[in-house]
Amino acid sequence: MKSIYKIIKLAKPQHKLIIVACVLITIQAILQQLTPITLKYVVDELSKQISQGNGNFQKLTYLFVLILSINIAIVIINAVSQRLGDYISSRLARHLTEIYYRKIFTLSQVYFDSEISGKIVNQLNRGILSIREFVGTSTNFILPALLQAIFGIAVLSYFDLGIAVMALAVFPVYIAISSYSTRKWGEIQKEKNIHEDATRGRIQEVISNIKLVKTYNTQGHEWKYVSDEYQTINNLYDKQSLQYHILNFIREFGLEITFVIILYIIFRKTFLGDLTLGEMVLIIQILNQLRWPLFGMSYILEQIQRAGSDSKEFFEVLDLPSREVFHTKKLSPLIKNPEINLEKVKFAYEDGSPVLSGVSLDLKNHETVAFVGHSGAGKTTLVNLILKLYEPTSGKMMLSSKDYSKVSHAWIRDHIALVFQDNELFSSTVRENVTYGANKVTDTQIITALKQANAYDFVMKFKDGLDAKIGERGVKLSGGQKQRIQIARAILHNKPILIMDEATSSLDSKSERLVQDALQKLFQKRLVIIIAHRFSTIQDADRIVVIDKGKIADIGRPSELAKRKGVYSELLQYQIEGNKKLLSEYELQ
Repeated sequence: MKSIYKIIKLAKPQHKLIIVACVLITIQAILQQLTPITLKYVVDELSKQISQGNGNFQKLTYLFVLILSINIAIVIINAVSQRLGDYISSRLARHLTEIYYRKIFTLSQVYFDSEISGKIVNQLNRGILSIREFVGTSTNFILPALLQAIFGIAVLSYFDLGIAVMALAVFPVYIAISSYSTRKWGEIQKEKNIHEDATRGRIQEVISNIKLVKTYNTQGHEWKYVSDEYQTINNLYDKQSLQYHILNFIREFGLEITFVIILYIIFRKTFLGDLTLGEMVLIIQILNQLRWPLFGMSYILEQIQRAGSDSKEFFEVLDLPSREVFHTKKLSPLIKNPEINLEKVKFAYEDGSPVLSGVSLDLKNHETVAFVGHSGAGKTTLVNLILKLYEPTSGKMMLSSKDYSKVSHAWIRDHIALVFQDNELFSSTVRENVTYGANKVTDTQIITALKQANAYDFVMKFKDGLDAKIGERGVKLSGGQKQRIQIARAILHNKPILIMDEATSSLDSKSERLVQDALQKLFQKRLVIIIAHRFSTIQDADRIVVIDKGKIADIGRPSELAKRKGVYSELLQYQIEGNKKLLSEYELQ
């Protein structure tokens, strides 16, 4: 029930409309009781005419006009309330998507490092669907059923208290069986959700890595994984279904026996003269009306159970601590000549695995600094800390005079342009990818950035030029083309800090040389941080920071470190030996 309370709380923007819907539903429930009451007087009038010959036909006509008016009013109110319910449901879906999506933007990068994107999206879709259906069902079904049951029992009590008590006694038994049935259903549903999340997440991963799957001929393995998971899901569903139908049979069989007994009592009372024919018709009609909320009780409880279990992960995400602020307002002015200072910075993952230990470093403006080290040494983690994607476990970080812990994530990142090692592109156009995050950009500026990144020529060969769609993650581009689009984006943003995560790794030698020339111009009058594996990209760096096992092992100019025994000279020697071997094979030396 905690989830149901949260759903009601989340629906706050729609509370006024929900109240209007409740009023309409209450009026409708009252009107539904008036029809059998009016029919009671119709039957009594007919009975008077048949037995005594003094019935009033004009009164009979008025009663039928009243019945017609009541039924028309019910139809109108029902249509309006259902349309209002759908309106509330659709607006709620938008509201839920907005708050979930907004929450995602405020979560720590560590969360995304450990979660599958397909699973996150599936939890969003399932949560919104279940909450939306619950609210829609509440206004269109649950509340009308409950009100009809309450008013029906009240009317029965007025005309025959004994029959009303017997009808009322059916409800707790029926509800108890339904509650047990839906609880068992929900227990299995939670297990099903785990398998469904894993399956949907895997399918999305396979689609994202379809080249890898096809290249290694693992289609059969991936298909079998999904097939086996759905076999498990089907087995769980079979168990759900069997339990439900056994309990449903017990519930419905008991209900029919009880109603036949009540009908016998009604006919006996009418036969003995304790009830008039009109009262008999009224009571039978009310009893028939009570079947609907009773039959719907299992559906109501099922919706409550489903809303609780299917929205569980949705609310778990909303309850996660926010590490960032979702900015919609204009940020404070940037520092023109920023410097970054790290003092005894440590970082470890949540499981306690240490990555960085006691890193102290000053990164000055107008210099190019390269991070070098073995894979897994902590270079990328250090950049993630500078970007404030991660928070240091201990230590202090400063952007000029501003403490990292006291300024917003967005303000820090507004100083930085980043070219990723991975191809971080959207499936939209070249124009939208180059200008991503920038405002009021002209075509001239885009073209200039593309030219500096050595990307203009291949872009102009596309049929639609700047408006050519590049496919998901730039699938229609080569590796080097993707990288150059990213470089053009960084050039266009012209931020005071530039981070290059092995930005030229996908370029051929000629393109790399051309881009390096362009980057040399871009590097001027800004702080440049480079994560490098190919030392040809950092030969002009002002300083090399060598990172080994999470610590700074050495710092110096490239020429200095090359002569000094250590990690840098070791890695440099490996590359030199590799190049010599290549030259030797082709007899070029």
